[in-house]
Amino acid sequence: MFKPTPNPPITDPASPYESLDSRKLNEAAERALDYYLKPAAQIMATPYQPNTMFFANPKSDTESLLANASETLGSATVMLGDFAALLEGTHRKTLLGIAQVVMLGELAVNQALDNVEPSK
Repeated sequence: MFKPTPNPPITDPASPYESLDSRKLNEAAERALDYYLKPAAQIMATPYQPNTMFFANPKSDTESLLANASETLGSATVMLGDFAALLEGTHRKTLLGIAQVVMLGELAVNQALDNVEPSK
């Protein structure tokens, strides 16, 4: 009977915990992996604290806030479109995709603005 592949090489079945040096080396490797691969858990554990430098006036009415948000998103769409005109290839496509997401946000804000009862 023909065997298409040769026998696998004989490897040393030694455990990484067999000697003191290999145990220390394995523990160091685990610490390094934990340090670089688990920082996201620490970041996500802290609650989001908004910067106190910029706050919307809590006394502002909803209609004014939505109108301002709509104008801001509209301006962002124009800026993204102007900047995309200067680029080519994948960067242009990426920027136009971001502009489209901003436009969708603007549409949602405009719809919310239409749903708000006008203040008298």
